Amino acid sequence: MMNRRDFLGKAGIAAAGVAAMPVLASCSGEPRLPLGDIKESYSADLLVVGGGPSGVCAAIAAARKGAKVLLVDSGNCLGGMGTKGLVGPFMTCYDAEGENMIIRGLFEEVVDRLVAEGGAIHPSKIRQGTEFTAWISEGHDHCTPFDPEILKKVYDRMCAEAGVKVLFNSSFVAPIMKGRKIQGAVLLTPSGLEAARARLVIDATGNGTVAHSAGAPCVFGDPESGRVQPASLFFRINNVDTYRLIADVVPHLPEFRRVNGVSYRCLHWRGAEAEAAGEWDLARKSVNIWRSVEKDQWVVNCTRIHGVDATDCENLSAAEVEGRRQVEELMHFFHKYVPGCEVATLMGTGSVMGIRESRHVLGDFVLPVSDLIDGVIPDDNIVLSANSIDVHGAMGGPAGGLYMPIKKSMYGVPYRCLIPKDVEGLLLAGRCISADSPAAGAIRVMPPAMAIGQAAGIAAALCLSTGATPSTLSYSDLRPALLEQKVFLG
Repeated sequence: MMNRRDFLGKAGIAAAGVAAMPVLASCSGEPRLPLGDIKESYSADLLVVGGGPSGVCAAIAAARKGAKVLLVDSGNCLGGMGTKGLVGPFMTCYDAEGENMIIRGLFEEVVDRLVAEGGAIHPSKIRQGTEFTAWISEGHDHCTPFDPEILKKVYDRMCAEAGVKVLFNSSFVAPIMKGRKIQGAVLLTPSGLEAARARLVIDATGNGTVAHSAGAPCVFGDPESGRVQPASLFFRINNVDTYRLIADVVPHLPEFRRVNGVSYRCLHWRGAEAEAAGEWDLARKSVNIWRSVEKDQWVVNCTRIHGVDATDCENLSAAEVEGRRQVEELMHFFHKYVPGCEVATLMGTGSVMGIRESRHVLGDFVLPVSDLIDGVIPDDNIVLSANSIDVHGAMGGPAGGLYMPIKKSMYGVPYRCLIPKDVEGLLLAGRCISADSPAAGAIRVMPPAMAIGQAAGIAAALCLSTGATPSTLSYSDLRPALLEQKVFLG
């Protein structure tokens, strides 16, 4: 079995590879591709690029307000990290005290539909420090275990009911520009290059691909450190004797600790045994393993690949292979060292790498981490959240991270963070919104990302119906529209 050091050397994955990219910028102007030979296939009021948690909520929200919406995704299902990436559970949607559910709207509707189909356990029933939260307490109260296959169906049905036209296997190639205004995109589909015209566009690509290509200024990762958060390949296992696994963990709960940013939590005692035997080559000291909906199924978040540039094809390709190598090592670890996992089966690895950080698009306002820690609720607030600041790899070492709880019950995200600089007719949604690197470490997780997407979709629909632009849309019009779609704003 090739060890991590040898593999990374051959794959060319290194943190130094991203340090050389502190600032990214594109030139705005006319389309990068001549449109004469490209089929004019689609026309919509709103084009949403990216069908992950944020993009799908943006599309549904806009369509429910009467917009003609085209949602395109490069994969074969909606849900992004929650389905293709096998990331789970949904992180907390409650306030910091764990008393009130504050992320509602479409997120709550998705959860309720999942629960009705037996595909989730409602967050009200999940408390911190249990096997459903990987026995983590701080910042992990009221998570939501879910089944990714049922989530795919829920998203399909909600889009169909709202009248969203969905195109799978459709990759963004280039923006269609008129001056600084985006008017659609060129897509690569199984039919070839096709143009999709739209009056407004939402970038929900995660990497800010549309905004960057259209000319919006961006930064890559954390400009101060020259790093991005490490990537992870999630995977799911079953055939676990859950009660034997729990019995091994519970007596060790008093030993859970964090030392110099390194977490010694679930199964760190088993990892130490494997490391002593020369069979642990991972950049972590413990295993985040979360019990899922079915009692023998668990979600594993333990792989870690540093220096991944998700905007570079070769670098990302090497990271995907390294992720699967680490999964193989972990399965050997489970079979040999972990009680209850001797005959565990690998259900599957994520079909896409879990990317925590890449580009941050610079907008009208860059959300600072201090606003989250201090519980600032801005005048143009679009979502309330209490997710802690979670910056993997922030300490610089292979296993170190920065975790900061907030000082208040919740904080808000301003609408201004959704408006990119230097591009007209474009809104941002998901982890690429205008926020500094540590702030993005809190709002990148799925519940706030879904709420941000819903707000972007509502804002787009209002712009389309009133003639406003994203930058001139009045918050006095946006707030009641958010409330109408059951967004909780306090």
